Amino acid sequence: MSDSGVATELRSSPHLKQTVTVPQIMRNVVYALIPVCAWSVYAFGLSVLLLLMTTTLTCMMTEALFCRLAGKASSVNDWSIVITGLLLALTLPPGFPLWMAAVAAFVAVGLGKALFGGLGYNVMNPALVGRAFVQAAFPVAITTWSPPFLAGRFSEVIPSTLTAPFMIPVPIEQWLEQRTIDAFSGATPLALQKFEQISTPLPDLLTGTVAGSAGETSAVIILLGGIYLAARKMMDWRLPVGVLVGAVIVSLPFWLLDPVRYPDPLFVVLSGGLMLGAVFMASDMVASPVTPLGVWIYALFIGMLTVVIRLFGGLTEGVMYAILLGNAISPLISLVTQPKVFGARRKS
Repeated sequence: MSDSGVATELRSSPHLKQTVTVPQIMRNVVYALIPVCAWSVYAFGLSVLLLLMTTTLTCMMTEALFCRLAGKASSVNDWSIVITGLLLALTLPPGFPLWMAAVAAFVAVGLGKALFGGLGYNVMNPALVGRAFVQAAFPVAITTWSPPFLAGRFSEVIPSTLTAPFMIPVPIEQWLEQRTIDAFSGATPLALQKFEQISTPLPDLLTGTVAGSAGETSAVIILLGGIYLAARKMMDWRLPVGVLVGAVIVSLPFWLLDPVRYPDPLFVVLSGGLMLGAVFMASDMVASPVTPLGVWIYALFIGMLTVVIRLFGGLTEGVMYAILLGNAISPLISLVTQPKVFGARRKS
């Protein structure tokens, strides 16, 4: 009772001034992804729009199915599954066959999320689990690229988009020849640099006017989405910063040693899916460490491993495997970086 006679309620710390629910966080992540998706549709047209719709709807239906089979209330309304669908589509080529995208979405939810108990229990990023599956199952389709900003991209789709299951799609080169387009090499900036030592102008990387996955869009738009989430305190800013710093740490010495053979750090950061992975995938709240030191170790590990795979592996891109491996060791990182309890003595 206060001096004024008004009853007051005393509670122990922590004193939270604002309560943010999981659906609110997930909804804001979707808001941050909308500009990325919109630019991708603008660059590649109807094929990417259908791709986004297919993966998102398949993820939602798969989530509802597994919740029903498990006897649990549906978690479709928490928006997390929408994020999985959008991110999965953004990691795929623009002309990726829709039936393969549906398979990837089913695996992403079933194997990457439901198998571990649903939201909050997944060990790895579900979208990347689905992407890794189709990387192994459909290696040709996953590495078939389309040029952006084609004329008529809003009135027709890339032929491979509507390929029937288990049928061979029309080769992209043949389709482009029919449209009197013969200057497209089918290589991404990472492939051009790795195998031909040809660098892509940085303005093209910043704006996303290059071939690649649907989400290899404007780095500026992706970065703005990350700033929005960090400002709303819905993403730990150390995660994307650590990934990008880790990539620079490894790439800088090689570039200084041989600038013709190895790419400069700015190219490394802006090319491929590193920016998208750093901002929206490595920052997965469930699959990343919870300790401050652990966050830095985890993020630096992903950035450094991405560059190692790019420079010395058989693949041109390494961010997917780097994040999945980072997810796998995340519990161990959290364990060994737990701060000492005040007054307690660490075990030898």
